[in-house]
Amino acid sequence: MTQFHSIKKSKPIILIMLLILFCVAFIASIVFGQTPISFEKALSSFTDFDDESTEHIIIQSDRLPRAVIGTVIGASLAVAGALMQALTKNPLASPSTFGINQGAIFFVVVGVVFLSISSLIHLTGIAFLGAAVAALVVYFLGSLGRNGLTPIKIVLAGAAISALFQSYTQAILVLNETGLQDVLFWLAGSISGRTLEMLLPVLPFIGSAMLVALFMGKAVNLLSTGDDIAKGMGQNVKVVKGVMGTIVVLLAGSSIAVVGSVGFIGLVIPHIARFFAGHDYRWVIPFSALLGAVLLLAADVLARILIMPQEVPIGVMTALVGGPFFVYIARRGVSKL
Repeated sequence: MTQFHSIKKSKPIILIMLLILFCVAFIASIVFGQTPISFEKALSSFTDFDDESTEHIIIQSDRLPRAVIGTVIGASLAVAGALMQALTKNPLASPSTFGINQGAIFFVVVGVVFLSISSLIHLTGIAFLGAAVAALVVYFLGSLGRNGLTPIKIVLAGAAISALFQSYTQAILVLNETGLQDVLFWLAGSISGRTLEMLLPVLPFIGSAMLVALFMGKAVNLLSTGDDIAKGMGQNVKVVKGVMGTIVVLLAGSSIAVVGSVGFIGLVIPHIARFFAGHDYRWVIPFSALLGAVLLLAADVLARILIMPQEVPIGVMTALVGGPFFVYIARRGVSKL
């Protein structure tokens, strides 16, 4: 009992430490890059902006938008992953289990190759549409049958739809290489070149989904005990699952629409959050949001400085971290979430 109260009391302290770590990562994202900028210079770009200063222009036009986008997208993917793992009761689940990544990329490839769309803003909207369509199809297929939506059926449906969209995408690109260069950053995932104007259209979806997710911790805890127990406690399981699925679509779909396919954040971060918070999703969700933002910001900084002056796609950086972790979780086996 003493140990339980000690862990319970430490969670607010851990939250404060994570907030400090996030602040450090956010500042690092602004000051580190191909052009080194001091903290004082970065601060002056906010307090006394000089439109003739190269450093001020770099911060305001490039690094600040990247830091903000990295924060929002990292948090969104991590929370989506945490809810996916709770929904499917599968420790290997992530937004890609819904086929969201592949659906978004397929729609973008179709838009570029067949509709000759080149505007990043328009492609962002198409990517979000593809992500939503893929998730809805997977949810529908996973809900078919006498028992309705089950973890196994939705995972199998997601794997099937993911493979289907991926094969279609590869076929189009093999037969028509005209638009390949335009979709490379969606295939690999990248924050480079993104602007706040690309984030604004999906920000209402992300904001509303994140707000609902933060208040769903108690319902997710009850659902994690099992459908029968949750029903016995008066929970409308279908509604809770539907809301969770909708949140995943909004968070992950919006994220992929802005930065492309960034894997492993939704897989890795929830496990780290549960290491600190246990299985209490009232804490797992905010911990996941902060840790996801920190990981994506750190990956973006490393992507910039690793092989300067060139830049590594951020999806590659997150895969370097997430790949070994994925193998570790797979070898460890399925555990209670």
